[in-house]
Amino acid sequence: MNSVRIGQSNIEASRIALGCMRINNLNIDEAEHLIKSALELGINFFDHADIYAYGYSEELFGRVIKNNPLLREKMFIQSKCGIIRRSDVSSNIAFDFSEKHIIEAVDGSLSRLNTEYLDVLLLHRPDALVEPEEVASAFEKLKSQGKVKNFGVSNQTPMQIELLKKYVKVPLIANQLQLNVVECGMINQGLNTNMRNAQSFMHDGSIMEYSRINNMTIQAWSPLQVGLFEGTYIDNPDYAELNDSLQSLADKYNVTKTAIAIAWILRHPAKCQVIVGTTKYSHLLDLCSADSITLTKEEWYDLYKSAGHPLP
Repeated sequence: MNSVRIGQSNIEASRIALGCMRINNLNIDEAEHLIKSALELGINFFDHADIYAYGYSEELFGRVIKNNPLLREKMFIQSKCGIIRRSDVSSNIAFDFSEKHIIEAVDGSLSRLNTEYLDVLLLHRPDALVEPEEVASAFEKLKSQGKVKNFGVSNQTPMQIELLKKYVKVPLIANQLQLNVVECGMINQGLNTNMRNAQSFMHDGSIMEYSRINNMTIQAWSPLQVGLFEGTYIDNPDYAELNDSLQSLADKYNVTKTAIAIAWILRHPAKCQVIVGTTKYSHLLDLCSADSITLTKEEWYDLYKSAGHPLP
């Protein structure tokens, strides 16, 4: 699999990463098979968060590492922290980017994952009450102690990142954002600059351009999903035209529609890394075939338009 340099780090990671949010639905043997299969397919980057299954997804992954200690040196492990959630409440309780919470969260993740360090730690969404001096202190301590090698954010705007950078001296190498052919507001706005249509409205402060200028890798989450909980657009009758276009290109390249959907993200010159969350080997194999496809500009724009995004 082709690789991508993650921001200003020395991490050369697979362009497709395995998101581990749902591995809690697997038993230990199934989880081990999935992780080993991912590595065999060339995926060497694994994405976690301390809140996924309230820590159990990390714990299960850590059990695989404990049973197969040589696997650790073959992979990059990323986790996220900052969201407060309880199993008896259906939504997030709060966000906490305090120094105390960040350090305690990392220690918890390291214990569950059975590893001495994280390759990357992301702040999980923004915290309106963030005190960037505390974030800076936490990051400096974690890096000096060897517990975290690199740092980044998720779902943050350019100005939120700039506020952090006023105090945080380590490079912020990645921003995890939802991006796919349906959910691509960061692309819509750029294409509709100086227009008075709905697509011209700026929701995220030109985060795509900001990321490219500042050498921050965009990690695209939910690459096949509509919104947060609306399900996939693949074979969704509400996106019939898009699926027809996906199928046409799937036939041309002899892959699946899901592979074409991933290839659409990978075609963008921002050099995004795509986080896929499947727990099925067959689906993972399909998704990985996207790595060998380079869509033409006309094909890329045809998919964009068929998803309901008019060109000005």
